[in-house]
Amino acid sequence: MDRFEYATGSDRYFNYCLWPYQPVASTDDKFRGINVLYQSFESAGIDARAYDFVEAIRDAIGPFQTVFGIKQLGDRMGWEFYFYDYQRKERKVSISRVLEAIRPFARCDIRPNENLPYFMFSIDVDDALVTGRRDLDVVHMYMGNVGSKVSSGIAYALRPLTTTLENFYFFFDAKTQMLEAADKICCSPYVDTAKIHFDQILWPQLRQCRTICVANKQHNDCVYFSEINVDQLLFFLKALAYPRDIIAFFESNRASLDHLLYDVGMDYRIEGSEVHILKSGYYNVF
Repeated sequence: MDRFEYATGSDRYFNYCLWPYQPVASTDDKFRGINVLYQSFESAGIDARAYDFVEAIRDAIGPFQTVFGIKQLGDRMGWEFYFYDYQRKERKVSISRVLEAIRPFARCDIRPNENLPYFMFSIDVDDALVTGRRDLDVVHMYMGNVGSKVSSGIAYALRPLTTTLENFYFFFDAKTQMLEAADKICCSPYVDTAKIHFDQILWPQLRQCRTICVANKQHNDCVYFSEINVDQLLFFLKALAYPRDIIAFFESNRASLDHLLYDVGMDYRIEGSEVHILKSGYYNVF
């Protein structure tokens, strides 16, 4: 991989909510998180314009401001880029600004209302988008869930002519609210606690983390573990049978990646007494 970037003393570190953290090991001669993204591009064989797509976004909003998710959906890979500005209406990182940055790559007919108090949005990225073979036809916009007792958000799908409800997200502190997270998982039309134990979803190997997010989606549920270390990430990748070259990248470069924290998530449904993982992903920042 020709595009390796190395950490510097001015680098900043954020989880998938763009909440800051301190590196958990020395950063000397270590890789930046963007290398994780670029390795996944190489693994999937995406068009080289994907690298220019990333640079256009980084030039527009600055480094360490974009969260990327590397998704495994059956036998194919995909990506999602997430953008945050918790100033909401006073935001600098807006949907309009990012759409303008990627306009040379992909057409988008969505006209966002920048008066709305959203704090986050995301776009789905693939080979067809970065090469202009498809339009960007949906932006996922996230707003606060006023009245929730825990940190919570609601996702909406913005399309050129419609706005539709997508998902609800609830964040629990992994040290103090583990039982609440388990209760949230079990309070679902997709989970029958007579047939499975919540440990089959709330994996014990990943519970040493900062937050656990439980999401209610239209056709399934999802759980996320935020700020896990590289060894926990490797457990996750192996358990979900990610491509061998992705696993090998982390194994062979563990010492160059052990200062970073990672985030992972998996969409699931219960069928009979089995937990079926519909898609999964791992996250970092560029």
